[in-house]
Amino acid sequence: LPPASPGLSRGGGLAARALIVLTISPVNRPITTPFPIPETDDGENHVYVSVGHAQMMTDAMKPLGLSFWQLTTTRPMLDAGGRLFVDVTDELASPAKRAGLLEVMGRGDPLVRDALQTILDRGDFVRQRPDSAPSGPPVGPPPATIETDPAIVEELIERIQASVTTLRRDIQAKTGPSLFDFILDDLQELKRLLFDPRSSQAIMAGMEAAWWLNEQLQAWLGEKNVADTLTQSVPHNVTAEMGLELLGVADVIRPHPGVVALLHDAEDDDFLDRLPKVEGGVESEQAIRGFLERYGMRCVGEIDITRPRWGERPSALVPAILANVDNVEPGTAQRRFDHARLEAARKEQELLTRLRSLPGGDQKADETKRMIDRVRTFAGYREYPKYGMVCRYFVYKQALLREAERLVEAGVLGDEEDIFFLTFHELHDVARTNVVDDELIGRRKDAFASYQALTPPRVLTSDGEVVPGAYRRHDVPAGVLVGLAVSAGTVEGTARVVADMAQAELGPGDVLVTAYTDPSWTPAFLTITALVTEVGGPMTHGAVIAREYGLPAVVGVQDATRLIRDGQRIRVHGTDGYVELLP
Repeated sequence: LPPASPGLSRGGGLAARALIVLTISPVNRPITTPFPIPETDDGENHVYVSVGHAQMMTDAMKPLGLSFWQLTTTRPMLDAGGRLFVDVTDELASPAKRAGLLEVMGRGDPLVRDALQTILDRGDFVRQRPDSAPSGPPVGPPPATIETDPAIVEELIERIQASVTTLRRDIQAKTGPSLFDFILDDLQELKRLLFDPRSSQAIMAGMEAAWWLNEQLQAWLGEKNVADTLTQSVPHNVTAEMGLELLGVADVIRPHPGVVALLHDAEDDDFLDRLPKVEGGVESEQAIRGFLERYGMRCVGEIDITRPRWGERPSALVPAILANVDNVEPGTAQRRFDHARLEAARKEQELLTRLRSLPGGDQKADETKRMIDRVRTFAGYREYPKYGMVCRYFVYKQALLREAERLVEAGVLGDEEDIFFLTFHELHDVARTNVVDDELIGRRKDAFASYQALTPPRVLTSDGEVVPGAYRRHDVPAGVLVGLAVSAGTVEGTARVVADMAQAELGPGDVLVTAYTDPSWTPAFLTITALVTEVGGPMTHGAVIAREYGLPAVVGVQDATRLIRDGQRIRVHGTDGYVELLP
């Protein structure tokens, strides 16, 4: 790996030791693989957990993207190999904090929890420390003491929308160093919204209601993962709404062969300007631009501010639009939403009727009804704070690119996108001094190119060991690929192993198999019949949208894209959490 660049500790530098990482497989066979390790200088052992696995974005990030994410979070994060890691050593060493950490990790990604437990079971790597006064925010979530009131969600959404509108207005006049001061101040507003206790309580209320329903109804009725059906077509799910709106765009385009032909030939991003020249092109252009007005800030890997957005590269949407034109009937969006809503209502009535026939059934039914109302009130909101964050990131990016254009015109930078290879604070210094280290940018570009070939571990130690974790399940057939059951149902289909959504060719009956999905993958969910990912948990994007659309899904399947062949027939057991490879 390229040598670490010196003097980059502030605001998200790339300092990391390039070591050979020892991976201990579940059968204890050592495997060596190169991955940098976050730099420390205290001589102590450390345990790091990947941020990318929790955020469903395990790709390498450029320095500006890393530093923005570090400026957005309330907890220190270390970078290595173009990825971010959280040091959880203190929590593991503290008896009071350890249980909370393991519980949170276990709900989100059991492989991480198992890896951490493996390290603890050795007894010698993490030195136990007596508990003292808390030094930071608690590991666990805040208590979900919030009433079940739809007006709360509407108010939270309106606050986020109003704040983004104010940002778009006020940032226009900012240039030079004052722009960076303004963004730093506005990042505090972003953090206030992201970590608002009321917002956190709303998110946790939906999650805890879903957990309660799954646990209690399996105990009372033997129903597995019943919340999957009960949370279909919930209000205010901005990501699910985005996918359905793209179906509406396809409905506008479908009747016009000239528009469809132009989209098939679109190889660059000026196709929108050519649309008005063909029959049906004016209304098609308006439909696409309207969609981009609402969702143009999204893209694959959207937590990295440097990634090209749909609004910057609309051609990335063309494959999804054409797939909808070819494979989906007109009016499907509303029919799909209505059908899922009615299915959730039907399931609710069935459950309540069955509960009332049990001993103590009236009380059980009343408790269940309250929890169903609660999960349907709050479940959709979970996707909104991240949407608000990505809206803000795009506003910041547009302003920074205007500043980069000024620096290129002044001869300071050779290319506008050179700013992506500087941290935020380094770029601030360039704007103040009009001086840049071109050699540093060159080294960063070389380093990023090498990082793209690396696969980040979920859990990494300061000794260079990757502990992969295991599910340790005994309730699945031999020879299957085990993962997390996140969206109920069983379906057989043709595996489509996809690395890049923009290049995906998906059709009815296909099962999407990929490393991870984020909101930008939502349009693909409208065509497929099931989902399998290597990364994810019950409340990450792929799981949430799969449940919303009624797609069986298994996530967290290690090495799925390597073990499943493109075109292979597979059976996805979304209720039980495994994938069967068919002959």
